[in-house]
Amino acid sequence: MIKEIKLELETLLIEQYHYYIKIEEPNDRTLADIAIPLFVIAKDLKKKLPLIFDEIKDIIKKSDINHTISTIKFKNGYLNIKLNKDEITQKVIEHTQKLMKANTTFTKGKGKTVVFDYSSPNIAKSFSVGHLRSTIIGNALANIYNKLGFNVVRINHLGDWGTQFGKMIVAYEKWGNEDQVRNNPIEELSKLYVQFHNEAKTNTSLEDEARLAFALLEQGKEPYNSLWKWFREESLKEFMTMYHLLGVSFDSFNGEAFYNDQLESVVNRLEEKSLLKYDDGAYIVDLAKEEMPPAMIKKSDGASLYITRDLAALFYRKETYDFSETIYVVGNEQTLHFKQLKMVAKKLDFKDYNAIKHVNFGLVLQDGKKMSTRKGKIKKLYDVLKEAINQSKETILNKNSQIKNVDEVAKAIGVSAIIYNDLKNDRTRNVEFNLGHMLNFDGMTGPYLQYTRVRMNSILSKKPITTERFNNRLLDQSIYYELIYLIGQYEETLEKAKKQLDPSIIARYAYQIAKEFNKIYSIDKFLVLGKEETNTKLILLECTQFILDECLKILGMKILNKM
Repeated sequence: MIKEIKLELETLLIEQYHYYIKIEEPNDRTLADIAIPLFVIAKDLKKKLPLIFDEIKDIIKKSDINHTISTIKFKNGYLNIKLNKDEITQKVIEHTQKLMKANTTFTKGKGKTVVFDYSSPNIAKSFSVGHLRSTIIGNALANIYNKLGFNVVRINHLGDWGTQFGKMIVAYEKWGNEDQVRNNPIEELSKLYVQFHNEAKTNTSLEDEARLAFALLEQGKEPYNSLWKWFREESLKEFMTMYHLLGVSFDSFNGEAFYNDQLESVVNRLEEKSLLKYDDGAYIVDLAKEEMPPAMIKKSDGASLYITRDLAALFYRKETYDFSETIYVVGNEQTLHFKQLKMVAKKLDFKDYNAIKHVNFGLVLQDGKKMSTRKGKIKKLYDVLKEAINQSKETILNKNSQIKNVDEVAKAIGVSAIIYNDLKNDRTRNVEFNLGHMLNFDGMTGPYLQYTRVRMNSILSKKPITTERFNNRLLDQSIYYELIYLIGQYEETLEKAKKQLDPSIIARYAYQIAKEFNKIYSIDKFLVLGKEETNTKLILLECTQFILDECLKILGMKILNKM
């Protein structure tokens, strides 16, 4: 709703001055709901600010949107607009009710396909807390795009190929016990991987053995191929348990190995363009002119490298899905890799190279330190989720010992707490993993949002909404208008999160909605003696709950009716 008013103002200015002027929303809304910066116009037209103000004010007064505006004032070089509260309230409620009834997505992305590549854990290693960020950031972004009407393809590009499997195979053959591995595959394989790196510190020949083992695996030699298949199958079982618990799903689990038969084609394309060079024991694409290190395509022993497989995946996905964007949700440390991928694709005349986008993010830290599988400093996500669920259950029972389905509720709270703790943060920053903070029912946490939603549902369940009309004049207090104004920013907030590729925008917006509702709840009543007033407040509450629910679903959190 607010978005439409801003667009209409921008159109008026374009028609009058023939260039785009961004309409702003001040952080301090006591001054204005909407503000138009006048500096640029005044400078270009060589007119004084007050004169420009009078011109634009007159244009707005004569326009079709004047009825939505209460006051227009000049201050600090801005044309400051306060909107008509009654008009905005009525339009926001009507618009939100239409969204509730239609239960459909927006149309911004209609006809466009976007491929998301996220999660991508490594086979034969436990699903750690470190894998969490890619999984839930990618899932939330895919949900945002889906809500905006894009056709979304969710791909889990499994780390099921590479020199690490040479290391795993060597470790298994030297120190592995088949019965132990069959009884507890991932834990035993993780131990073997850690042991390999510990032994390699003093026995450098192990790295050579691992490279040879992987080269033989690439050739399909036995027993290497059978061992690899076994490692992959057992790992997927554990991964699926994690994804089910997190409520995350994928359209494809085609990992690195899927592209084995397409690598030669990639190399041939590079050779045809005279891009492939042999340098220092490897085949590369020189990117010196682009001020980047060379892209490593293939080792001298024939073993492929990550960028070769990503090029094969890129070409396959374009042919299969005809995407308008392909988005990789991978950590900060891979920034250079995706710059190289984009540049090599451009050199290969891949016309959609600009569709390649890297959504980077920081690390999950434990006590300020990076997690590492090699040193054994790993915290399994499954164990952490169980711990969160158990702590949630204890808290719930202390609050309400008679609650039904306590295990189901505890699971919803525990898992959602971990999800929200991650998504509320700027994705590029490192996140400290602290369950105590996550599970707090006060402040910017998942439990706070879920408890607020339960509070809303409790009020709505006590009295049904009647057919009596909505009377916007009964909500003229500023505390109600703040909430209504927020509700009116829903679609614009989605588009902002999409543009910045940052789900924290939705997470913080959900918190603002909950906070504004709780302000009202603390000083006013929704259920009062007057039928019309009660009905009006319940309609507002129903719209508020709908928007909060939409946000929780986009973030991947569970919605609760009781707690």
